[in-house]
Amino acid sequence: MKIAVLGAGSMGCVYGGILAKAGYDVTLIDVWAEHVKAIQENGLIINENGSDIIIKNIKAVTDPREVGEVDLVIVLVKATVTEQAMEGAKSLIGENTRVLTLQNGLGNIEKLIKVVGKEKVLAGVTEHGANMLAPGRVQHAGTGDTIIGELDGKLSNSLRKIGSVFEKAGLRVCYSNNVMGALWRKLLVNVGINALTAITGLRNGRLIELEETDELLRMAVREAVSIANAKGIDLELADPVEHVRDVARMTGKNRSSMLQDVTKKRKTEIEVINGAIVKEGVQLGISTPVNKVLYNLVRVREKTYDEVNI
Repeated sequence: MKIAVLGAGSMGCVYGGILAKAGYDVTLIDVWAEHVKAIQENGLIINENGSDIIIKNIKAVTDPREVGEVDLVIVLVKATVTEQAMEGAKSLIGENTRVLTLQNGLGNIEKLIKVVGKEKVLAGVTEHGANMLAPGRVQHAGTGDTIIGELDGKLSNSLRKIGSVFEKAGLRVCYSNNVMGALWRKLLVNVGINALTAITGLRNGRLIELEETDELLRMAVREAVSIANAKGIDLELADPVEHVRDVARMTGKNRSSMLQDVTKKRKTEIEVINGAIVKEGVQLGISTPVNKVLYNLVRVREKTYDEVNI
């Protein structure tokens, strides 16, 4: 199987590296020229459990046109550039190409459908953790399941084939007939953890150890659950708030992707996480004051990167 990973950030590198190490034809695509050059010259370095794994048989490019058509595109660009990135990578798409989003936030599926068509899009959720250490070097910070599914909930041959490739590479795969529920479960985690870590600078686990941040986490998640319920999303969770707190506990030493973004003064995905909850709330007539405050505070961080050093 020929695979392209669109977005070679930390998570894109982890997935691309794991698949390349298993012998698959993998190309990482990213606009960060220094990162791409480092991989081209030295291979991709993945730090796992304190040891470096160097993957030489992986390609990296800045221009998708160098790759040609592929069997699978794994989309892991920031949600803020999904449509733009996919438009620029249409040369990857052949008659039988599938496009799998493993991104954070809401709206990515719709953006991909707009570019490549509904029949090509698969959705998924990753439970892995990753950090960017340097150009060409990432840390695999935590393992978990990769949940994938067709948008119509069917278990297609195409889905099974992709799942089989992942499993042969050592990734744990769960096939979902309720992939929107899986996406919303991941969204709840991001709603509860990401903005709070970005604002406070805390690692995930500290949020539930401090009374004040724990209360805010609970309130933000409850607001998101009310939106999900109003939209008829089956979360398949007995207690969504405790689910998010459990994830914070299990990933206690991790620095969330949004905290990494603000540390490096990059644009965050706040628009498609807490911002998406606020937007949905307006449309549904449901109040989401905590998510609005979290959204506003992260936006202030973004707007004042050059003024304030925290």
